[in-house]
Amino acid sequence: MKLVWPAPERNKAPILEVLRSLLPSEGRLLEIASGTGQHVAHFARHLPRWRLQPTELADASRASIVAHIAEENLANVEPPIALDVREASWPVGEFDAVFCANMIHIAPWGCTLGLVRGAAEHLASDGLLMIYGPFRFSGSFTSESNAAFDQDLQLRDPRWGVRDVDDVDACAREHGFARTDCIAMPANNHVLVYRRSQAPSA
Repeated sequence: MKLVWPAPERNKAPILEVLRSLLPSEGRLLEIASGTGQHVAHFARHLPRWRLQPTELADASRASIVAHIAEENLANVEPPIALDVREASWPVGEFDAVFCANMIHIAPWGCTLGLVRGAAEHLASDGLLMIYGPFRFSGSFTSESNAAFDQDLQLRDPRWGVRDVDDVDACAREHGFARTDCIAMPANNHVLVYRRSQAPSA
């Protein structure tokens, strides 16, 4: 069953413009936590020389991804894979880019750690890790709405919350990444961009 959520419909076009500005003309992209499939379908339609691999843990979401791919007859999207970023081994190969939207604030911190560790293992040497969502900056929120959102998240699950860029940067450095950009997006969101800078810490 195809699912359509309002947030991906609003942000898929601005995110695509960021991807176009960062990515080369062709390659392989791994999307972590693909949700309904609205993002991956939109990206695939407008990046025809890229091959995209969606992933999603929830059965219903993977079914929705399949429905979006089929409806648009997209030949450059692989079937979605069930993937838990916390697993020590991901069932995927090497990619030129890893993209993740709106996951790390609605998951335990261990999922951020797993995302960065897995990206370090599966990205090509010059690959990009891109993380989209709301963030704090050195402890400060960018808006009152993000502060209220953070409170709501922690009421729902104390392990959740809007992450601080400093903490994500520190995690990335441990795995050999350096942040090269922080791109402001609509609705008080940002895209954090990381490139491999060195071998991961022992």
